Parts: sequence; C-alpha cells; structure tokens
Amino acid sequence: RTVAHHVAWLLLSVLLRRQGIFLFAPLIYISGMLIYMGTVSFDVVPLVKHRPAPGSVYRSPQVYEKLKIEMNEDYSSADAILTIWKNSYKGGEWRPCVNKPSEGLPESNGYIYVEANGGLNQQRTSVICNAVAVAGYLNATLLIPNFHFHSIWRDPSKFKDIYDEDYFISALENNVQVVDKIPEYIMERFDHNLTNVYNFKIKAWSSIQYYSDEVLPKLLEEKIIRISPFANRLSFDAPPAVQRLRCLANYEALRFSSTILSLGETLVARMKKLSANTGGKYVSVHLRFEEDMVAFSCCVFDGGEQEKEDMKNARERGWKGKFTKPGRVIRPGAIRINGKCPLTPLEVLLVALLMAAIDYTVCLHSEVFVTTQGGNFPHFLMGHRRYLFGGHSKTIRPDKRKLALLFDNPNIGWKSFKRQMLNMRSHSDSKGFELKKLVDSIYTFPCPDCMCRTNKSTNPGSSSAT
Repeated sequence: RTVAHHVAWLLLSVLLRRQGIFLFAPLIYISGMLIYMGTVSFDVVPLVKHRPAPGSVYRSPQVYEKLKIEMNEDYSSADAILTIWKNSYKGGEWRPCVNKPSEGLPESNGYIYVEANGGLNQQRTSVICNAVAVAGYLNATLLIPNFHFHSIWRDPSKFKDIYDEDYFISALENNVQVVDKIPEYIMERFDHNLTNVYNFKIKAWSSIQYYSDEVLPKLLEEKIIRISPFANRLSFDAPPAVQRLRCLANYEALRFSSTILSLGETLVARMKKLSANTGGKYVSVHLRFEEDMVAFSCCVFDGGEQEKEDMKNARERGWKGKFTKPGRVIRPGAIRINGKCPLTPLEVLLVALLMAAIDYTVCLHSEVFVTTQGGNFPHFLMGHRRYLFGGHSKTIRPDKRKLALLFDNPNIGWKSFKRQMLNMRSHSDSKGFELKKLVDSIYTFPCPDCMCRTNKSTNPGSSSAT
C-alpha cells in the first residue's frame, strides 16, 4: 500500500468513530475521489441557456419564411375553396321566414327616441333593431335613431347616410310606425330640443317585461320618452313577438343607402371576376389589426421598444389608467398563448390564401368569410350569412390558441401545419349550422326564430316567425 492509501484509511477510521459526522462520510469520500481523479475543475461554471416563455416572442415571420416555398407549390389549396363546405344540417337547410302582417296598426301610445352609441355594427343591431322591437312591443312610434358622433372614428354620418331611410320606414309600416320627425305640437313642449325630453336610464340587458312595466306608463303619460344610451338595453331572451321584430328589422328592413349598396355590388362583381380561377369564389377577411385593437390586446409584435412605447401611449390615450393600476401585471406571452392576440396580416396569410375586401356587403356575399378577432362585426355578419345561405355561416374561425403554438414553432413543417389548418377548417364547417340557445344573440343565430326548415311543413320555432 502507498502512503496516500494509509492516510486515506486513517482519516476514514477517525470519521467513522465520530457518529455526528457519519452521515457526511459518503459525500466527503466521493468528493475526495473526484478530486483525486482530477475530473472536476472548480473554475468552470455550468451555463444555463434561457429560453423565452412560450408566446412571448413574435415568431410568425420565421414560420412564414420556412413554409412559403412548399406552401406556394401546394396547388391543392386552391381547389379546396370549391369544396370547403361539406356539412349539411341533419334536419335540412333553412330558409328565411319572417311573416309580415297585412293589417294596419292601432293608435300609437307615443313616441320613442333612442340615441345610437357605439360603432356601426353595434348601432345596427343592439340599437336600431332592438329599438324597433321595443317600439313594436309597446305599440309606440319610433323616431329614426340619432347616431352619436364617434370619438375614435369621428364620423358625423346620419341614419340616411348609411341606410335607405325610406325603405326602412316602408318595410316596417305594418309592424312598427317609424317617423323622421316629432310633431310640432309635441316639440313645442320641450322648446324644440329633444335633450329636454325625459330620459329613461335603463340597465343593460333589461327584459322586455321591464319595458312594459316601467317604460310604458311613462310613455302614456308623457307621449314621448328618450332612452340614452340604448346599446345592449334589451335582453336576448325575449318572447316570439319581440324576436320576430328583431328579425324583420335586421334582415329585411335595414338596407344600405344606394351609394353604399352600389359600391358594394361593384366590389362583389369585381372580386368574382378576378377570382375566376376558383370558379368565381372569393374569401373575405375581417382583419382587425388596428392601433386601438393592438394596444388594447397588450400583445407584443416585432416593432421593438418603439412599438412598446407607442402602444403604451395609445392605451393611456384610449383607456386612461385602466392598464396602469397598481398590481396589474401584463404578460404578453400568456395573452398570445390564450388566443387573445389579434392576428397580423402575415398570420392571416398563413391561414387564408386570399385577401379580400372588408366591407360588410363584400364580406356578406363571399364564399368564405374568415374572422380573426372578436367583436360585433364578425358575430353579426355570421348571423346575416346564415340567414342568406340556408342556415350555414360559411365562416372560418381559426383557433388562436392552437395558432399561437404553431406560430411559436419556427421548425414546423408544411405537412404538419397544413394538417392543422384543415382540421380548423373542418371544425368551422361543422359549426356552420347552429341553433340559438336561450341567451344567444338572435343576430348571430337566426335559426329558428327568423328561419324555417325547407323540408318541414312547420317550424319548431314557428311561433316566433309568425
């Protein structure tokens, strides 16, 4: 034995005699052996590679660069538009069936004046159509709604600038009386100023029974009332008579003004002509990649520090203090993974192969509509498309949670990516036919309140369509 072995054995014997240090013996022994064998160097510090949290880095440009060659060579995608909608409703297709009474109206109980706040699509359904329903239910005369001057879009348009006012009045004449001005003898009572009229403050999503119990007595007393604001002031859950009036207003009476209608029809014809390679079909995309939407989402893209500063300022301008409250933590990566980020134009290109017009009329008549972000526009447009296309919305709604994971993987292959896209398309197809549930919006789900089955003599929801 060498001297080193004797010393090691002696040291180990001493340690074993002391029970308090016995537990550390294995560790000391192993450390000594490693030092003795020269396998560890204490001047080396292991490196830990930091990987950004999923979704915290905008990687879509890298994904696009990797996929674009195979994507452009895959011609099967062009043919897919022709056969994109395969599902048919098991009970048969649906058709519009909003019955219009031929008899006249009884004497009016008074005038209702509402102010349309919000954007165009919110004004259309949650104000105008609901106002028609309330006025008809209360047997009141509706004054053409006044559009608020929008603080963001700064649009001074009036009702007649957007819609065909004469057509709106005539289409409702046997259901609800609509006028464009209040009689002089009534206006004299309020110094010809409608802001002096008694304003009913109504809670959001109030029932139609509330209007009958609370609003009608005041209407009978004053002969005119004002309701401002009026957006979302009527519950989606309503009796058949109310739903029928909503259907009539939204799908039959509201028609765009001749100028807008003519432009829309021109764009539709142009899109069909230019897309002749796909049998005259075209895809419309609702792209909400706008400053206010991006700022509100709190998502981070590829604009660097300048983008972050610009979006921070935009949030403070639009929603002062909302995003800077003490304790509020913004996690852009988590927001993206949860599918809350608006899709960028590049990401939409990876989902839909054609970019089309965003005008309501153009989107309404497209073979395929792709919605990329929530809001009133896509939901109401889906309902209108169901009304026109036999109950099927013909709308693709990408799963943004899944997309966030796909776009976060720059190593994904085209075959795998394409398979995921086809699955999303198939899921959207299966969801094209959906019936309205109790608390759903009739403007998104017009079946069965506004529509009847084509192969049935009676409609299960016929009481609401007569």
